[in-house]
Amino acid sequence: MGSQFVLPLVGPGGEPVSLRRTVRSHGLTELPPNRRHAQGTAIGFAAVIPGAGPRRVEITTHDAGGALVRISGRRLSGRSEEQTAAMVRRMLCLDVDLSGFYRSVRQDRDLRWITNGAGRMMRSASVFEDVVKTICTTNCAWSGTERMVGAIVGTLGDDAGDGWRAFPSAEQMAEAPEAFYRDVARAGYRGPYLRTIAERATMGQLDLERLLAGHPAGLDDAEVRETLLALPGVGPYAASHIMMLLGRYQPLILDSWTRPTFARLSGETLDDRAIEARFARYGAHAGLAFWLYLTRDWVEGGDA
Repeated sequence: MGSQFVLPLVGPGGEPVSLRRTVRSHGLTELPPNRRHAQGTAIGFAAVIPGAGPRRVEITTHDAGGALVRISGRRLSGRSEEQTAAMVRRMLCLDVDLSGFYRSVRQDRDLRWITNGAGRMMRSASVFEDVVKTICTTNCAWSGTERMVGAIVGTLGDDAGDGWRAFPSAEQMAEAPEAFYRDVARAGYRGPYLRTIAERATMGQLDLERLLAGHPAGLDDAEVRETLLALPGVGPYAASHIMMLLGRYQPLILDSWTRPTFARLSGETLDDRAIEARFARYGAHAGLAFWLYLTRDWVEGGDA
């Protein structure tokens, strides 16, 4: 029969949350173990639920306006359901207060549409997963990213049934031989980097979860960026991308897609410093404002 529950789509400051915008907030939501509805109205994925094993999780819009979460298999225990709800809340960034950011964009004609519920950058079930996926986007075409992540999930992830597999744990990735990364995932130079990060996480030398904004560790953005840049395979672009998923929204993601997209939309060809100056008014949310400026048309009509 499975389990299901509804989460209110509202932020801590009372601001609305658009499930469509969250599901379509960035490209990593298209990668396995996710299966994203073409219109962004729903998303499914496999995950290992504590006390219940690998399960399929589906998130859709509930008739009453919240997010309906369905979990396959036997009904979950109360504890497992609580842990699943916490995981989904974290993935949808329902703990992130964007009410102040919403107030700051109301006078900006290019960004005031955001207040209809946009701005949440959907996370994976773990920071480790987001780091691995981001590294797999570096210096390659999107098809290469899909190949690498598809092989990692399809070969190493726990089977949730019906062709669904969860993203592998750090332990599972650390145990995979070099030949897997070289010959199956064809990760190139990234293979040793991914194994090193997985090994360090497995041995307790690397705690990526503590990098999240709001974590009790209390790291500031500079400390987090320094930690990320010290990881093998993470350069300035990857660090900025990961920081956005950590709820640290100041750095702008400046790369071979964002720069020309900004030039096309704005009609201006600016260097990086000038682009950063354009969004500096948004302070701690400058990078988020920049990203949303670029991705308004990712939802038809530009609505939230």
